[in-house]
Amino acid sequence: MQLRSLQDVFTHELKDMHNAEKQILQALPEIAAAVESPELKAALEEHQRVTEGQVDRLEQIFQAMDESPGGTKCKGMEGILKEGGELLQEDSENGALDAAIIGAAQKVEHYEIAGYGTLVAFARRLGNEDAAKLLAESLMEEKEANLKLSEIAFTVNDAAGTGDAASTWKKKRR
Repeated sequence: MQLRSLQDVFTHELKDMHNAEKQILQALPEIAAAVESPELKAALEEHQRVTEGQVDRLEQIFQAMDESPGGTKCKGMEGILKEGGELLQEDSENGALDAAIIGAAQKVEHYEIAGYGTLVAFARRLGNEDAAKLLAESLMEEKEANLKLSEIAFTVNDAAGTGDAASTWKKKRR
C-alpha cells in the first residue's frame, strides 16, 4: 500500500488495528485460563467480548469505505503478545503470574489506546464522523479496560507480594 495521503494512512492504520484486535482475540482465552484471580479471569473474559465488538466496529468502517480489512500484519501487537505469552511458560506461584499478566495486558491496552486515539484524530480530520464515533467508542473501552486492570492489580500485587494468593482471593470475595 502506498501512503500518499492521510486517507491512505488512515486505511493502513485501520488494517493494522484490525489485525491487532484479531491477534488479541486469539491470545485471550489462553491467558484467561492461566490466571488464578477470579476477578482478573472475569475481566479478561469480559474484554474478549468487548474486543469482538471492536472488531465488528472496525469492519463496519471498512464496509462503509468499501475496503477490505485484510492484508496487514500488526507486528507491534505480535511482539507484545509474544512477550506476554512467554510469561505463561514461567514457573510461578502465589499470584505472581497474575501480576505479570496484568503488566503485559496493560502494555496491550496502552498500544490500543495509542492506536485508537490516532485513528479518531485521522477520522475527524478526514471528516469521517461516523468512523470517528465508532473509533472513539473503542478508545473509551480500552481506557476502561486499562483502569479495571489497575484496580485489579491492587489485590493481585498484594497477593503476589505476601505470597498468599488463596487467602487474598477469599478476603476479596467477602
